Parts: sequence; structure tokens; C-alpha cells
Amino acid sequence: MTPERFQAITEKYPHLRIGVVGDFCLDRYLEIDPTKPEISIETGLPVHNVINVRSQPGGAGTIINNLSALGVGAIYPLGFAGEDGEGYELTRALAAVPGVRADHFIQTNDRRTFTYCKPLVLEPGRPPRELSRLDQKNWTPTPSDLSDRISAALTSLAEEVDALILLSQVDQPETGVLTGRVLQAVQKIILARPQMTILADSRLGLRAFPPITFKMNARELAAFNGANTTSDLPTIIETAKQLAVRNDQPVFVTLAERGIVGASPDGHADHVPAYPVHGEIDIVGAGDSVTANLTAALAAGATVREALLLANAAASVVIHQLGTTGTASIAQIHPLLFPR
Repeated sequence: MTPERFQAITEKYPHLRIGVVGDFCLDRYLEIDPTKPEISIETGLPVHNVINVRSQPGGAGTIINNLSALGVGAIYPLGFAGEDGEGYELTRALAAVPGVRADHFIQTNDRRTFTYCKPLVLEPGRPPRELSRLDQKNWTPTPSDLSDRISAALTSLAEEVDALILLSQVDQPETGVLTGRVLQAVQKIILARPQMTILADSRLGLRAFPPITFKMNARELAAFNGANTTSDLPTIIETAKQLAVRNDQPVFVTLAERGIVGASPDGHADHVPAYPVHGEIDIVGAGDSVTANLTAALAAGATVREALLLANAAASVVIHQLGTTGTASIAQIHPLLFPR
């Protein structure tokens, strides 16, 4: 990629409209000062004194944050939050992200707000140290009428955007946004707009998804094909190529410290090695930064290889941001691709 090509792709970002559909959660950080120790009078247990609380959109919201950092012009979140305190914090945090238009976001009494509560111990001169998380999820199936509301909103949203991102973050099938009913709506959108970029990533795997752009890791790729996980790079590349040809859609496979593989529907594949790390790293949010950068680049007309290069550089920026779920801007990505 040349600097001129980088500019040609990224200068389109302010004109893009991207919808993000999936499981939004609240990332709530509790900053603990260890120099203020106490013992609970009632229980005799140590007290962690919280001196600051930070809340930001997590899950699919991390993708929102990364799209905003890239300067994408209009970002449309579609998911749900509960009618609870965490839901208030999440919707307020989403509304504060530049570029976000939350007209399609749903609040409902039928669900609790998906929350990652992260206690962080802040010690002078040391990176933040995370204690055991306190997570809040939904463990029952998403009500069918809520899935129908999401499907209707998705059908409407597809008419307004240049690209869609689908993210399933739940641990149990049918408990989040991307239920079987909603994926049926995705199938209809594909038939209506076959050229639109739609990229999917799912913690539970992508077997239930229609043939769209897939982003997965090596374990998920192997599971998709009914095989044992393999770390053999040539096998990963060949498997990704076969899947891309079969789906007639790009396939991206993240390989942690080994970089990213991207396969095109024409049977061509590229492997981009990861950048070296410098000092402490925090991998939280790296995958979502890859998702955001792949989608924005493809929607702006990038090739699979160009999208890989941009996403790989963004991941390197993000993992070097400690104590937060990071993002990468165009200004941060540029020097990695074109060092002086």
C-alpha cells in the first residue's frame, strides 16, 4: 500500500454510514486506590476504595468506539439495553460517541443490560492491575417479540447504510441480539443488497450465519469446518481460502501474535504478520478494532490485502493502550504503515 492509496481509502471514512448490530454492553471501570486500605467493620474483609468510575460502550460498543476514532461519518448502533441503571449509563455513553446516531437502539424491560464491571488497582509507576470481573448477562432466550422488533429495525437500517457489522458476544445461543429470527432478516438483506459489505464475528461461531464476510480466529475456523484446532499456518490459509470460495465472500482469520490472514472469493489469500510489541500490552479490544477497520476499509473500496494492513496496524496500536478498551485513529495507524 502506498501513502496515496492510504489517503484515498481513509478520506472516504467521513462519508461512510455503518450499522453495528449485536450485543452491546457497558464497560464499567472501578478505579481503586490501594493507598486507602480499610477493613470492613461488619465482615472483617478488606475494602477496595473506589476513587473513580469510568463507563464506556463495550462489546459491540467497542466497535462503535473504533469506527468513531477512524472518523466514520455516521454510525448506527442496533441492539438492546435494559431499563436499568446500567442501561442508562450505556445509552448515555453511546450518545456521547462522535458520529453515533442511536435512533434504532432499543431499551426494554425484558432484558438486563449486559455489563462488564472491571475493578482496576491503580498503583503509582505500575500498569493498572485488574481484579476479578463482575459480569452481568442474560441467561434466558431473547423474547420472540423483541427479536421481531430488532429484525424490523435491521431491515430499515439496511436501507440507510453502506455496510453492516454483526457481533455476537453472548455465551449461550439465542440469549442476545443475533437470534435465529434476526439472522433470517440478514438473509433477506443479502438478497436485496448483494453488494453491500456485511461482516460478522461471533463468540459462538458462524455456522448459523448466512454467507457474508466472516471474521474469526483459528480455533473458530477449525470448529466451523468440523476439524481440530490447528496452529499450522499453511493449513489455516488453505482452509480460509476454501471457505471464501465456497461462500463467495472474504474470510479473515486473526492469529494473535502471528497477525491476520485474509482470503478472497477468487481463491487468493494473504498473511500479514503482527507488529513487534513494545513493553506491557493489553489485548482487550484488539479484535474489535480489527473488525471496525476491516469493515470501514472494505466499505471504502479497499482490497482484502489493504484492509488487512490497516486492521493489523490498528490492532498493534490498541494492544499498547493499558487499563482501557482501546481504539486506533488514522493518525495513529499511518506511522506504523509508513515509518520514517
